[in-house]
Amino acid sequence: MRIRKKEGASKRYIARKTEAGWVVDFGRLSTAGDKFLVASEAVQAGEQYTVKSFDPAREDTGWNLAAAKGIETAAQDFHGADRLYNVAVLPEESGGMYVYLYPAQVKASVYPLGADVRYRLSPDGTKIIEKRQMHKSVIDYALPTSAGTTAAGGYHTHVLSDVPEDTDVLLVLTRKPRVPEFVGAGQYMYTISVDGKITVADRPPAK
Repeated sequence: MRIRKKEGASKRYIARKTEAGWVVDFGRLSTAGDKFLVASEAVQAGEQYTVKSFDPAREDTGWNLAAAKGIETAAQDFHGADRLYNVAVLPEESGGMYVYLYPAQVKASVYPLGADVRYRLSPDGTKIIEKRQMHKSVIDYALPTSAGTTAAGGYHTHVLSDVPEDTDVLLVLTRKPRVPEFVGAGQYMYTISVDGKITVADRPPAK
């Protein structure tokens, strides 16, 4: 999908999933911060997207506004590693939202994990309700590339929690080719399978 944008028209894009597919709005917060100004919108139709531009920008005071403000709130609080980051916003069942900040993939076949945070915010995106540091340091996973070599899975340990984190599952679901991830946390060894399912077994006794 290629979109030609006017200079300064779009500073952020916010995607939401509907029953028909994904809808992605490109735009920015208004100067007063009371509207999200949509410059372009891409709507999924099967495997294709149709794109519509708005001049003047379409004013949105619903989910796009709340999500954009949530991103700004989390980004102002966040202090991560010195590298590029992705940001994702997910609605919470109670009406609030989760904002994730996690390292972006910048090299083919190298998948970063760590130095990431999950925020739970108020419905309007202006107040942090909960902050969870999911991982401390960054691991860059580089899958084997030599001929005849395949990876059976990845492995890492947790120092901040006793359970796998959301971005552990994200790693498995986005890594190509998909391979399981084994996570040592607390007294247990967890396996995250290629479909995102988590199983647990006792850690083997130390030798």
